[in-house]
Amino acid sequence: MNTTPRTFDNEDTLPRIPVPSLDDSGRRFLEWCAPLLTAEELAETERELAAFLRPDGPGRRLHAALEAYDASEGVHSWLDTFWPYRYLGRRDRIALNANFFFLFKDAAAGQVGRAAGLIAAAVNYKLLLDDERIPPIVQRGQPLTMEQNKFLFSTTRIPGAVQDTVRAPYSDASPGPSPARHIVVFHQGTMFRMDVIGSSGRPHTLPEITAGLDAILAADARPEASVGHLTTEARAEWAADRDALLAAHPSNAAALDTIETALFCVCLEDLTPRDNLQACDQLLHGDSANRWFDKAVSLIVFADGTAGINVEHCGLDGTTILSFVDALLGAPAEEQSAQSGAQPQGTPAVETVDFVLTDKLIDKIRAADASFAQYAADTATTTVSFDDFGSTRAKELKTSPDAFVQMAYQLAHRRAKGFLGATYESIATRHLRRGRTEAMRVVTPEAVRFADVMDDPSADADTRRAAYRAAADAHVRRAKDSQAGQVPEQHLWELQLIQKRRGAELGVTEPLPLYDTPGWIKMRDDYLSTSSAPSTNIQFFGFGSTSLQCIGVGYVLLPDRFNLYLSTPRPVAAAMHAFADHLKQAVAELQQLLATP
Repeated sequence: MNTTPRTFDNEDTLPRIPVPSLDDSGRRFLEWCAPLLTAEELAETERELAAFLRPDGPGRRLHAALEAYDASEGVHSWLDTFWPYRYLGRRDRIALNANFFFLFKDAAAGQVGRAAGLIAAAVNYKLLLDDERIPPIVQRGQPLTMEQNKFLFSTTRIPGAVQDTVRAPYSDASPGPSPARHIVVFHQGTMFRMDVIGSSGRPHTLPEITAGLDAILAADARPEASVGHLTTEARAEWAADRDALLAAHPSNAAALDTIETALFCVCLEDLTPRDNLQACDQLLHGDSANRWFDKAVSLIVFADGTAGINVEHCGLDGTTILSFVDALLGAPAEEQSAQSGAQPQGTPAVETVDFVLTDKLIDKIRAADASFAQYAADTATTTVSFDDFGSTRAKELKTSPDAFVQMAYQLAHRRAKGFLGATYESIATRHLRRGRTEAMRVVTPEAVRFADVMDDPSADADTRRAAYRAAADAHVRRAKDSQAGQVPEQHLWELQLIQKRRGAELGVTEPLPLYDTPGWIKMRDDYLSTSSAPSTNIQFFGFGSTSLQCIGVGYVLLPDRFNLYLSTPRPVAAAMHAFADHLKQAVAELQQLLATP
C-alpha cells in the first residue's frame, strides 16, 4: 500500500479489524478453554454455547447488532465501544492494578540533568507530533496505526461514578494538538507548574529547564496533604472526592485544570534505588504523594538519575510508549533541544499548584495514603535476568523466541504450582485500523502435552523435543490468528456488553448462562498475565497482577538478554518465587534439549 510520512495520514487506509464470525468464535472458544476443564465442565460449557449460538438464540441477535454497529458511519472498528468500557469501566484502583512502567537504560547524568534532558526530548517529540512529522511506524512494509500518539500529551483520565472519561486533545472538546505550554513537576508531594514552552511557542533551552528544576528542588513547600494520594482510590470513591475538591473552594478547579492540561508529569524522587527491583517497584507505585496516576505520562527520575515512566493505560499501549521512549533516548538531549527550536528566554515560570482542603478532605487523603501504602506492601515482586539467553539464541535453536519463553513459563508454572493455569498474552494489532491488542490464551492441548512430557521420566529426549516443537508451532499459529483479529474472547465479551447496554432494545433480556460457564470463567481467570516490551532503551517492564492467584509477567526479550519483572499478591508470594526459580531451570533445560540434534 502507498504510505505517507505524515503521522496520521495513513489511518483511514489501514485495513479494518474484521468482525469474527460467531460460529468461528464459538469453535475457538471451546478450543481455548478445553485444556483447562474437566470433562463435566467442558460438557456444561458446550451445552450453553450451543444454546447461545442456536439460530434463534441470543448470540445471533447480539452479533447482528455488532455487525450493524461496525458498518455505521463514523465507526472505525467494532471495538470502538469495547475499549472505553474495558479500561474506563473498571471500578477498582488503577494505581498498581492497571498502570504500567518501564525502567530506562542507565545514563551518565544526575537527577536534574536526566530530568531536563527527558523534558527537552519530550517537548521536541510533542512539537514534531503537532506538525505530524513523527513518521508512522512501518512493520514488514505496512504502516501501523499512530492514533494512540494523540494521547501522549495533555491527556488525563477523569474519575466517574459509573465510568471514567478522558480529557484529551484531538477531541471534540479540544480539537487539534494541545495548546498547553506547561508540565507539572512533583517533589516531596508538592506540585509545581513549570512552563517548558515560552509565550512565543519556542521551547526553553536545556540550561533554562535545568534552572527551573533547581528552583523546584530548592523550594521548601511540602503540603499538609498531597492530593495525589486520591488518584490511588477506587474510581467511584475518587470521583466523589474530586467533586468534594471542586466544592471545597473555587480555586481548586484551576488547580485541577493545571494538572489535567499539563503536557505530562515529572516526578523527582529523593530516593536512590538500591537495585533494579526497588527502582521497578517505585516506578510501579512509589510514594503516591508524588504521583498523579490519572496522568497519561509521568516521567520519574530518582536522586541518582535513574529514570523511568509510569503510564495510564486507557489510551496508551506498550508499543506506543516504546516508540516514544526510543525517541526520547535515541539522541542526545542537546541535539533534541536544538531540533525543537529552543531559544533563550529566561528561567521558566515556576509556581506551586495549591489546593484548599477541608478537614474531611485531609482525612480522606491520609486514609488513601495509608490504604495504598498497605496495598503496595501486600504486593510481592521480584526480577529475573538472563544474560546468557536472548532472542538470538532462540533463533539459533530454530524456534520462535516468544514461543520459547511462553513454553518456559508453562513448564515453570507446572513445576511451581503443579498444574497449568489460564495464561494471557497481549498481542499487538496496530497494523489494523485503530488496532490495539488482542487477548491471546497460551494454554493449548500441545502445551499441556509438552509440560506433561517434560516431567515424564519415561520420555526420552526425542519425545520431549517433538512435544516442544508441536507446542511452539501451535503457539505461533494462535499468535498469527490473534494478530489477524480472528480470536474469540473480546468478541464474545463485547456481545455480553451489548446485552448490558442494549438488551431491552434488542429483545435480549434473558440471562446469558454462557458467561457463567466453567469455560468462560476459567479461561479468563489468569494464573499468568504476560506481556513483552522489546527495546534496547529499557531494562525492565512491569505491571501488577490481575487476580488473587495471578503472577504478572512483564518481560524484555532482546537479542542478548532476557529480563522479567514479576508481581503477585503477597499471600501467594512463595509460588511466585518458586516460579522464578523453576523458570531459570526451564530456560537452561530447553536450551540444552533443543541444542541436541
